[in-house]
Amino acid sequence: MEGRIHSLESFGTVDGPGVRYVVFVQGCPMRCAYCHNPDTWEMNAGTPMSADEIIQNYKRNEAFYTNGGITVTGGEPLMQIDFLIELFGKCKEKGIHTCLDTSGIAFNPDNAPLMEKFDKLMPLTDLVMLDIKHIDPEKHEWLVKQPNKNILKFLAYLDEKKVDTWIRHVVVPGVTDDDTDLYNLGYFIGQFSCVKALDALPYHTMGRVKYEKLGLPYRLDGVEPMNQTDLLVKKKKILDGIKARRAELEK
Repeated sequence: MEGRIHSLESFGTVDGPGVRYVVFVQGCPMRCAYCHNPDTWEMNAGTPMSADEIIQNYKRNEAFYTNGGITVTGGEPLMQIDFLIELFGKCKEKGIHTCLDTSGIAFNPDNAPLMEKFDKLMPLTDLVMLDIKHIDPEKHEWLVKQPNKNILKFLAYLDEKKVDTWIRHVVVPGVTDDDTDLYNLGYFIGQFSCVKALDALPYHTMGRVKYEKLGLPYRLDGVEPMNQTDLLVKKKKILDGIKARRAELEK
Protein backbone atom coordinates (compact mmCIF):
# COMPACT_ATOMS: atom_id res chain seq x y z
CA MET A 1 0.00 0.00 0.00
CA GLU A 2 1.15 3.53 -0.76
CA GLY A 3 0.31 6.80 0.91
CA ARG A 4 0.29 10.19 -0.76
CA ILE A 5 3.12 12.16 0.81
CA HIS A 6 3.61 15.91 0.58
CA SER A 7 7.09 16.12 2.11
CA LEU A 8 9.48 14.68 4.68
CA GLU A 9 11.55 16.25 7.45
CA SER A 10 14.55 14.37 8.80
CA PHE A 11 15.12 16.19 12.09
CA GLY A 12 11.88 17.49 13.56
CA THR A 13 12.17 18.92 17.07
CA VAL A 14 8.63 20.27 17.68
CA ASP A 15 6.61 17.28 16.47
CA GLY A 16 6.55 15.11 19.57
CA PRO A 17 9.14 13.89 22.08
CA GLY A 18 12.80 13.85 21.05
CA VAL A 19 14.18 14.28 17.55
CA ARG A 20 11.76 12.86 15.01
CA TYR A 21 11.35 11.83 11.41
CA VAL A 22 8.30 13.77 10.25
CA VAL A 23 6.00 12.62 7.45
CA PHE A 24 3.72 15.30 5.97
CA VAL A 25 0.86 13.56 4.20
CA GLN A 26 -1.17 15.09 1.40
CA GLY A 27 -4.84 15.99 1.68
CA CYS A 28 -6.98 17.84 4.22
CA PRO A 29 -10.69 18.76 4.40
CA MET A 30 -10.02 21.59 6.85
CA ARG A 31 -9.53 25.13 5.60
CA CYS A 32 -7.91 26.75 8.63
CA ALA A 33 -7.61 30.49 8.12
CA TYR A 34 -4.07 30.40 9.53
CA CYS A 35 -2.91 27.19 7.83
CA HIS A 36 0.74 27.56 6.81
CA ASN A 37 0.61 24.55 4.48
CA PRO A 38 -2.30 25.23 2.07
CA ASP A 39 -0.35 23.27 -0.53
CA THR A 40 -1.26 20.11 1.44
CA TRP A 41 -5.02 20.58 1.00
CA GLU A 42 -5.44 18.85 -2.38
CA MET A 43 -6.33 15.20 -1.79
CA ASN A 44 -4.96 13.70 -4.99
CA ALA A 45 -1.58 15.44 -5.12
CA GLY A 46 1.67 14.40 -3.44
CA THR A 47 4.19 11.63 -4.05
CA PRO A 48 3.18 7.96 -3.62
CA MET A 49 5.34 6.23 -1.00
CA SER A 50 5.12 2.89 0.76
CA ALA A 51 5.40 2.34 4.50
CA ASP A 52 8.59 0.36 3.89
CA GLU A 53 10.17 3.31 2.05
CA ILE A 54 9.43 5.63 4.94
CA ILE A 55 10.87 3.23 7.50
CA GLN A 56 13.97 2.72 5.35
CA ASN A 57 14.47 6.49 5.30
CA TYR A 58 14.06 6.58 9.06
CA LYS A 59 16.59 3.79 9.53
CA ARG A 60 19.29 5.75 7.67
CA ASN A 61 19.46 8.23 10.55
CA GLU A 62 18.14 6.02 13.33
CA ALA A 63 21.01 6.88 15.67
CA PHE A 64 19.70 10.44 15.91
CA TYR A 65 16.21 9.30 16.92
CA THR A 66 17.11 7.54 20.20
CA ASN A 67 14.53 9.52 22.17
CA GLY A 68 12.26 10.24 19.23
CA GLY A 69 10.49 8.30 16.51
CA ILE A 70 8.17 8.90 13.57
CA THR A 71 5.48 11.59 13.51
CA VAL A 72 2.83 11.68 10.80
CA THR A 73 1.26 15.08 10.22
CA GLY A 74 -0.16 16.87 7.22
CA GLY A 75 -2.41 17.67 5.68
CA GLU A 76 -4.63 15.37 7.71
CA PRO A 77 -3.16 11.89 8.34
CA LEU A 78 -6.50 10.32 9.24
CA MET A 79 -7.72 10.89 5.69
CA GLN A 80 -5.30 8.07 4.81
CA ILE A 81 -6.10 5.86 7.79
CA ASP A 82 -5.41 2.54 6.00
CA PHE A 83 -1.90 3.68 5.13
CA LEU A 84 -1.45 4.98 8.66
CA ILE A 85 -2.42 1.61 10.13
CA GLU A 86 0.12 -0.14 7.93
CA LEU A 87 2.90 2.34 8.66
CA PHE A 88 2.36 2.41 12.42
CA GLY A 89 2.03 -1.38 12.47
CA LYS A 90 5.45 -1.74 10.86
CA CYS A 91 6.83 0.88 13.25
CA LYS A 92 5.63 -1.06 16.28
CA GLU A 93 7.23 -4.25 14.93
CA LYS A 94 10.55 -2.40 14.89
CA GLY A 95 10.12 -0.63 18.22
CA ILE A 96 9.72 2.84 16.69
CA HIS A 97 7.75 5.39 18.73
CA THR A 98 4.69 6.59 16.79
CA CYS A 99 3.07 10.00 16.99
CA LEU A 100 -0.06 11.16 15.16
CA ASP A 101 -0.47 14.93 14.67
CA THR A 102 -4.12 15.42 13.73
CA SER A 103 -7.09 17.76 13.76
CA GLY A 104 -9.38 14.79 14.44
CA ILE A 105 -11.70 15.93 11.66
CA ALA A 106 -11.94 12.44 10.08
CA PHE A 107 -13.32 10.83 13.26
CA ASN A 108 -16.94 9.73 12.95
CA PRO A 109 -18.39 7.51 15.70
CA ASP A 110 -21.51 6.86 13.58
CA ASN A 111 -19.49 5.13 10.84
CA ALA A 112 -19.00 1.53 12.02
CA PRO A 113 -16.50 0.41 9.34
CA LEU A 114 -14.41 3.52 9.96
CA MET A 115 -14.50 2.95 13.72
CA GLU A 116 -13.11 -0.55 13.20
CA LYS A 117 -10.10 1.10 11.56
CA PHE A 118 -9.70 3.57 14.43
CA ASP A 119 -9.82 0.65 16.85
CA LYS A 120 -6.95 -0.95 14.90
CA LEU A 121 -4.94 2.25 14.81
CA MET A 122 -5.10 3.23 18.46
CA PRO A 123 -3.00 0.33 19.88
CA LEU A 124 -0.33 1.23 17.32
CA THR A 125 -0.25 4.91 18.32
CA ASP A 126 1.98 5.96 21.21
CA LEU A 127 1.00 9.62 21.20
CA VAL A 128 -1.65 11.82 19.61
CA MET A 129 -1.09 15.54 19.22
CA LEU A 130 -4.64 16.83 18.79
CA ASP A 131 -5.19 20.31 17.39
CA ILE A 132 -8.36 21.83 18.79
CA LYS A 133 -8.88 24.92 16.67
CA HIS A 134 -11.76 26.47 18.64
CA ILE A 135 -14.09 25.30 21.39
CA ASP A 136 -17.03 27.43 20.20
CA PRO A 137 -18.93 25.59 17.41
CA GLU A 138 -19.85 28.66 15.35
CA LYS A 139 -16.44 30.27 15.62
CA HIS A 140 -14.86 26.93 14.75
CA GLU A 141 -16.87 26.66 11.53
CA TRP A 142 -15.87 30.19 10.52
CA LEU A 143 -12.22 29.48 11.26
CA VAL A 144 -11.79 26.11 9.53
CA LYS A 145 -14.97 25.58 7.45
CA GLN A 146 -15.76 22.39 9.38
CA PRO A 147 -17.76 21.56 12.57
CA ASN A 148 -15.98 20.61 15.80
CA LYS A 149 -18.57 18.13 17.12
CA ASN A 150 -16.70 14.95 16.13
CA ILE A 151 -13.32 16.47 16.94
CA LEU A 152 -14.41 16.86 20.55
CA LYS A 153 -15.84 13.34 20.50
CA PHE A 154 -12.46 12.12 19.25
CA LEU A 155 -10.81 13.38 22.43
CA ALA A 156 -13.34 11.43 24.49
CA TYR A 157 -12.52 8.36 22.37
CA LEU A 158 -8.79 8.83 22.97
CA ASP A 159 -9.50 8.98 26.68
CA GLU A 160 -11.54 5.78 26.48
CA LYS A 161 -8.68 4.07 24.65
CA LYS A 162 -6.10 5.51 27.08
CA VAL A 163 -3.95 7.03 24.35
CA ASP A 164 -1.56 9.71 25.63
CA THR A 165 -2.61 13.03 24.13
CA TRP A 166 -1.09 16.47 23.82
CA ILE A 167 -3.52 19.27 23.07
CA ARG A 168 -2.44 22.00 20.68
CA HIS A 169 -4.23 25.31 20.26
CA VAL A 170 -3.13 28.17 18.02
CA VAL A 171 -3.77 31.53 19.70
CA VAL A 172 -4.75 34.13 17.09
CA PRO A 173 -5.28 37.75 18.18
CA GLY A 174 -8.95 38.65 17.90
CA VAL A 175 -9.88 35.18 16.63
CA THR A 176 -9.04 32.43 19.15
CA ASP A 177 -7.85 34.49 22.12
CA ASP A 178 -11.14 35.33 23.85
CA ASP A 179 -10.68 34.67 27.56
CA THR A 180 -14.03 32.92 27.98
CA ASP A 181 -13.41 30.65 25.01
CA LEU A 182 -9.95 29.77 26.30
CA TYR A 183 -11.30 28.97 29.76
CA ASN A 184 -14.07 26.85 28.21
CA LEU A 185 -11.48 24.98 26.16
CA GLY A 186 -9.54 24.20 29.30
CA TYR A 187 -12.69 23.24 31.19
CA PHE A 188 -13.58 20.79 28.43
CA ILE A 189 -10.21 19.09 28.14
CA GLY A 190 -9.76 19.04 31.92
CA GLN A 191 -12.12 16.08 32.26
CA PHE A 192 -9.86 13.72 30.29
CA SER A 193 -7.02 11.85 31.99
CA CYS A 194 -5.40 11.06 28.62
CA VAL A 195 -4.37 14.72 28.25
CA LYS A 196 -0.71 14.90 29.27
CA ALA A 197 0.35 18.28 27.90
CA LEU A 198 -0.93 21.55 26.48
CA ASP A 199 0.81 23.52 23.75
CA ALA A 200 -0.49 27.04 23.20
CA LEU A 201 1.04 28.03 19.89
CA PRO A 202 1.48 31.65 18.77
CA TYR A 203 -0.14 32.66 15.49
CA HIS A 204 2.39 33.73 12.87
CA THR A 205 2.21 34.95 9.28
CA MET A 206 5.08 32.93 7.79
CA GLY A 207 2.75 30.89 5.59
CA ARG A 208 1.12 33.91 3.98
CA VAL A 209 3.54 33.89 1.03
CA LYS A 210 2.24 30.45 0.03
CA TYR A 211 -1.26 31.85 -0.42
CA GLU A 212 0.09 34.48 -2.76
CA LYS A 213 1.93 31.85 -4.80
CA LEU A 214 -1.18 29.66 -4.98
CA GLY A 215 -3.47 32.58 -5.80
CA LEU A 216 -5.54 32.01 -2.65
CA PRO A 217 -7.04 34.74 -0.45
CA TYR A 218 -5.49 35.03 3.01
CA ARG A 219 -8.42 35.43 5.40
CA LEU A 220 -6.40 36.77 8.31
CA ASP A 221 -4.87 39.62 6.34
CA GLY A 222 -3.99 42.40 8.77
CA VAL A 223 -3.92 40.21 11.89
CA GLU A 224 -0.65 40.70 13.74
CA PRO A 225 1.36 37.73 15.09
CA MET A 226 0.79 36.74 18.72
CA ASN A 227 3.63 37.86 20.98
CA GLN A 228 5.10 35.59 23.63
CA THR A 229 4.09 37.72 26.60
CA ASP A 230 0.42 37.73 25.62
CA LEU A 231 0.62 34.05 24.72
CA LEU A 232 1.60 33.09 28.26
CA VAL A 233 -1.33 35.07 29.64
CA LYS A 234 -3.73 33.35 27.25
CA LYS A 235 -2.31 29.90 28.01
CA LYS A 236 -2.99 30.54 31.69
CA LYS A 237 -6.68 31.00 30.87
CA ILE A 238 -6.76 27.50 29.40
CA LEU A 239 -4.89 26.11 32.39
CA ASP A 240 -7.37 27.82 34.73
CA GLY A 241 -10.19 25.97 32.99
CA ILE A 242 -8.35 22.66 33.25
CA LYS A 243 -7.68 23.15 36.95
CA ALA A 244 -11.29 24.09 37.65
CA ARG A 245 -12.64 21.00 35.91
CA ARG A 246 -10.18 18.67 37.62
CA ALA A 247 -10.94 20.20 41.01
CA GLU A 248 -14.64 19.50 40.46
CA LEU A 249 -13.93 15.90 39.49
CA GLU A 250 -11.85 15.36 42.62
CA LYS A 251 -14.68 16.34 44.95
